[in-house]
Amino acid sequence: MNGEWTTPVDGTVQELTDPATGLRSGRIILGGGADVDRAVRAAREAFPAFSATSPAERIELLEAIGAEYARRAEDMAQAVTAELGSPISLSRTLHVPAAQPQFHHAAEALGRMDLVDRRGSTWVRREPIGVCALITPWNYPALQPAGKVASALAAGCTVVLKPAQTAPYSALLLAEILDAAGVPAGVFNLILGRGSVVGGVLNAHEDVDMVSFTGSGPVAVGVSAAAAPTAKRVLTELGGKSPQIVLPDADLDVAVGTAVTYGLGNSGQTCGAASRTLVPRERLGAFLDALTARIDQLKVGDPQAEDTFMGPVVSAGQWDTVQNYIRQGIDQGARLVTGGLGKPGLPAALQDGHFARPTVFADVTNDMTIAREEIFGPVLSVITYDTVDEALRIANDSPFGLCGYVTGTDPLRARAVAEQMRTGYVLINDADFDFNTSWGGYKQSGNGREWAGFGIGEYLETKSIVGVTA
Repeated sequence: MNGEWTTPVDGTVQELTDPATGLRSGRIILGGGADVDRAVRAAREAFPAFSATSPAERIELLEAIGAEYARRAEDMAQAVTAELGSPISLSRTLHVPAAQPQFHHAAEALGRMDLVDRRGSTWVRREPIGVCALITPWNYPALQPAGKVASALAAGCTVVLKPAQTAPYSALLLAEILDAAGVPAGVFNLILGRGSVVGGVLNAHEDVDMVSFTGSGPVAVGVSAAAAPTAKRVLTELGGKSPQIVLPDADLDVAVGTAVTYGLGNSGQTCGAASRTLVPRERLGAFLDALTARIDQLKVGDPQAEDTFMGPVVSAGQWDTVQNYIRQGIDQGARLVTGGLGKPGLPAALQDGHFARPTVFADVTNDMTIAREEIFGPVLSVITYDTVDEALRIANDSPFGLCGYVTGTDPLRARAVAEQMRTGYVLINDADFDFNTSWGGYKQSGNGREWAGFGIGEYLETKSIVGVTA
């Protein structure tokens, strides 16, 4: 807070466990309402000076942060693996490479933005909204804080970051990075704590101008309700039940690659996970054979092993949630193709870790629980269709609309299908994820957009000044 490491007033100590072993990995001290007041006050006092900085000054600061982040890349990868259980190879090739460039992307986008639109004697200005509360989840503990902080700082806002209490190591390291890069005191403030305590006070705080929240839909309802009396802006990025439409002419190797990379990667703990795969009825057998063969080759186990594809889920509670969904899939009549209940066979040192089995269900109908609700685990549902129009109806028949995937050899047809998907982001043919474009969803997947210039715009207010003569 205010450029200094500070002992929280609340002072509750929480122990954290390694998801892979169940053993204690560290301890943190949680903050409370009094700490929120101190952090918000620091951000409020820092706002006039920081909001008055020029875009060029903020671009220089963002690039300095990115350079410092790159210097600490291995430290960040180890932090993500320690708190999330992500395989170290995934932390190095996904989590950190997705997070670190956010500051460069924001700098580039800010350099292209015209913050003043002159229309004769009327000037339309885009100005920083103020003090922003940033509340981030545990599943992408490096990317989510980096994306939000980069956009807010680019806009000229000051922030209070509350990361997930179960995955705070990367956020603590981010605070070190920002401090080393020269972020002025009070511009960035960090509080560890429970969402129901720290998050609740931030959401309702009269000196917070905006809340950016990533998490579950039910919690988002509470965030919006708490923010409503002060009419503050609320940006949300919520859940997903993202479909992959495998077109009749699709290369099944590509379709399987999408299902494995984007469905099972990060142990399925991705809001945009490709958790529903829609396959032509006549190609179901061939697709399942190819998918199970690929899954049989995946290594599930020690996150520190370089060849591990999938580590544990984040906690015992999340493991129980995944098991419950698998049980519902079985009970509702879906056909278990591979995986299922229980843990995979692992060495004794990992027996107490929160490992789930990569699981595939076939004969799934779109009204089943496993096809409707976000599982946040390595569970894939395969649904058959007879026509592409039917596939689109099934894909769009969801309360969510975050992400979609299309696989097909005809690029024009694949793009046409992508354009009809009611989602905020679509990947075609196992494309690499683009972290330098907009991210956000339709329907119950939230409102607003994050990353690059789209993210910066969410942190700006619009002011019209009429009658300008000089």
